This record gives sequence, structure tokens and C-alpha cells, in this order.
Amino acid sequence: MTDFRRVTDDISVSPQIAVADVAAAAQQGFKTIINNRPDGEDPAQPAGDAIEAAAQAAGLTYFHIPVRGGPTPEQVETTGKVLAEAPAPVLAFCRSGTRSIVTWSLSQAQAGARTPQELVGLGRAAGYDLSGVLGG
Repeated sequence: MTDFRRVTDDISVSPQIAVADVAAAAQQGFKTIINNRPDGEDPAQPAGDAIEAAAQAAGLTYFHIPVRGGPTPEQVETTGKVLAEAPAPVLAFCRSGTRSIVTWSLSQAQAGARTPQELVGLGRAAGYDLSGVLGG
């Protein structure tokens, strides 16, 4: 079972999930999955289309926003739009969860939804250091 780390009531992040973890996510009440991991990054990772098929089978909404390195402004904007429209709560994942929480936090800061200091605190509580990205 993968480590789903709650950031807020509406968003959790996780290291790489397996196909079997999708059903567990649905059982825990998640409504949407965002895959921030590019396909083929590691030969052992499940393909995005396998996660997508499992999400659809579990009745979850699925988005693939692959981030290599740091998120681009377009990826941050797309994430903000997805989060504004997709059913919550949302589970976002990548290899370690870092790209997912960074992309989410930048979308929140860009929208003015949360202060950088608040985002750094939320990241810290979930086990991620966002101070290098957001200051604070």
C-alpha cells in the first residue's frame, strides 16, 4: 500500500502508486487521481494507461499531467484548472510525491488561494520541504 499523505481535505499526494492502490484510493474516498509522473521514467513503474484504466474501473476521474523536473507554468495552470473542476478529494502522485505537491502548491500560490508561508507549513506537515520553491 502506498503512502497517501493528506495535505488538505481536498488534496493528498503520494509516491508512485500501483494499479491495486487505485481501488484502495477509491475506498478511502478519493474521487480524482492526478498522475504527475511521465511514462517510462522507470522501467518498473506501471504505465499511466494502466492506472487510468484502474481509475475508470473504480469510478474515479483521472488526469495525466506529466512533470519532468520542475513544473512549467502551463502545468501549474492546468493543475489549477483541474483542481477547480474535478471532484474532490484528489490524490496526486509522482515518483516521490514531491513534483505533485510542488505543482499543487504553485497553483495555489498563483491563484492567491494560500500564502507561501501556509503552503510551506502544509508541505512540512505532509513530509515535504517547499521552502526552496515558495520561500518561507
